[in-house]
Amino acid sequence: MLELKNVTKTVGGADHIRDVSLSLRHGSLNVLLGPTLSGKTTLMRLMAGLDQPTSGSVWFDGADVTGVPVQKRNVAMVYQQFINYPAMTVYENIASPLRVAGIDATNIDREVKQAAELLRLTPYLQRTPLNLSGGQQQRTALARAIVKKAGLVLLDEPLANLDYKLREELRAELPRIFSESGAIFVYATTEPHEALLLGGHTATLSEGRVTQFGPTVEVFRKPADLVTARTFSDPPLNTIELRKKGPVFELGGGADLPAPAALAGVADASYTIGFQPHHLALSAQTPQAVPVRARVQVTEITGSETFVHLTFADARWVMLAPGIHHFEPDEEIAAFIDTRHLMVFGADGRAVAPQKLAA
Repeated sequence: MLELKNVTKTVGGADHIRDVSLSLRHGSLNVLLGPTLSGKTTLMRLMAGLDQPTSGSVWFDGADVTGVPVQKRNVAMVYQQFINYPAMTVYENIASPLRVAGIDATNIDREVKQAAELLRLTPYLQRTPLNLSGGQQQRTALARAIVKKAGLVLLDEPLANLDYKLREELRAELPRIFSESGAIFVYATTEPHEALLLGGHTATLSEGRVTQFGPTVEVFRKPADLVTARTFSDPPLNTIELRKKGPVFELGGGADLPAPAALAGVADASYTIGFQPHHLALSAQTPQAVPVRARVQVTEITGSETFVHLTFADARWVMLAPGIHHFEPDEEIAAFIDTRHLMVFGADGRAVAPQKLAA
């Protein structure tokens, strides 16, 4: 087990990581999800031993490894920007950690060829990295990490430079690879949908803090606070500040939102309501859908779906509508909010009751 106990990393008086505590088990896939500069890479460097925490400690399998350098730990790391040995062939790049470990030639050959087949590198084993595409070079770095059979494997946005088809294939394969290895895998990404595809457990990060950690789907469906809900929403989470009065949240203009049953006993006060872009629709999909009149700002057609950017009162929303739709700027349309999936947050940003958000 990898344990971070109240870890803080301060650089130049600024906290890059603040009071993080996590426990990651062997055979687990753990996603670090957060925007750029949220602290994902810094946290991974602390896990690996590339950096030392300013305070707190790092433990591995019951031993305090806080001061142990990365060279003395069984760790593999793959960055978004691939790192390979330019003078070596792909075969030798993949084999390098096995040779350092003193593995015999027969086993090295078997491990290298298995990893190369998995990552579609078999035709390129005798090439040098400079004769590969960027995607092939990144796959070489991934293969080297896989054959090392490290106890801790850290993947810092490793698929970002790959083409779409290969990226999707590897996303489907990686959880199986990880579960079979017995290692602790930590995978950093800025993309909420990638975290959902990978599954496992997810830690959401914001400004160096872990805002929530748990099974990925649970963190997505039941965010503990507004920061987590926003971190786990792409396109951005739709929000609006409303006042609860009796059984409804007052939108104004006669279009009030019924309060979810779980919030029936919550005090009348002001709250922030959140809902995902795919829970805003052009027609009533359920009896619980409430229409509001919103004004179109921009329409983005992607082919299979349309992003409709809207304004309502002082709020800016995004609707994710299946199919192709076109609206003129400043056109007023009906937008239906699915009240079954409202998330409600108090003045402190915390969820005021257990949230449930359907995928």
